[in-house]
Amino acid sequence: MTPVHATFGEVAAERRIASVPLSHVSVELGHLYMEDYEAGPDRLREQFRRVAPWLATVRSLWQERVPGGRARVSTCFLVDDYFSRFSTPAELVPMVLEAAAEHDLSIDYLARESACAQFEDAQSGGVELARLVEDRLVDDPPPETDGSRPPVKETGWLCNGSRSPRTAPMQAMGKTRPWEPPAQNAKRGHSIFVDVELWDEKGPRRTWSCPFLAAVWQLLRLGLLRSDGQVPLPPVALDGGWPRDWDGLPAVVRLNPQAAPFSAYTTLSVLSPRFLPVELAVRTILSQVAVDDEVLRQVATRSESEGVRLEEELVDRISYVFV
Repeated sequence: MTPVHATFGEVAAERRIASVPLSHVSVELGHLYMEDYEAGPDRLREQFRRVAPWLATVRSLWQERVPGGRARVSTCFLVDDYFSRFSTPAELVPMVLEAAAEHDLSIDYLARESACAQFEDAQSGGVELARLVEDRLVDDPPPETDGSRPPVKETGWLCNGSRSPRTAPMQAMGKTRPWEPPAQNAKRGHSIFVDVELWDEKGPRRTWSCPFLAAVWQLLRLGLLRSDGQVPLPPVALDGGWPRDWDGLPAVVRLNPQAAPFSAYTTLSVLSPRFLPVELAVRTILSQVAVDDEVLRQVATRSESEGVRLEEELVDRISYVFV
């Protein structure tokens, strides 16, 4: 037994897990689809008009919660350049920033949704965040499972319970198996069964689903992702003007030099109600992600030293306002 423990100790000692600066809360000021941008500045102004009161409320709540009232609140905005690419950064980003400023909102960080799948540049190298999260998925088998259900990494589908069995004829009796409803593993009285498609594949190309990339986005904002022990996609300031191609834009751009850290102990997303089913899927996915123990320990130690109590469950550190 001693050699085994010694080896483990040496390996653990060799692991170097980088820490990340943390705000108290990361507030997402919006996540829009291509049709929202096509609708023009008025649609953006309406989005930020609805968001503004909630940001003020969040700041006030955290000032009351944090000892000394010195709450660190950062804001972010995610641009969808994965499923569709509308316009160019040089045309789109100034329009977003101007619409936010009209309602006294400052966007500290701007991120690209495609970077939640994969990103490559001279500074970060190649980072496949979606693959990192896929590797940390842990199946949640229903009670009395027989192991016949293929694992999520084979099917690309993740659920929170047991699916309805196929009503195929029973070979021995020549009868049809009666239909059975799906069931949630951790139901309270009645089931709310959720089955989420994480990706689809056409030939060699894999397309990640919106809920899966949104789950990656939440983990990035919570500062819980590492790539070979390093913090992936640290925010960078833009060198020069806005590029005319999305691939020329950093994964996460720091817009405000005085901003609180991008990642945070908790997140709040102010979204349209149309995102509610997506975020239900996000929470289902995150409930089956095993975050690195050392990363969790780092965050817990720092929050305790600041007198900030964090929820044990990862999904309980994430909150929403649907407006």
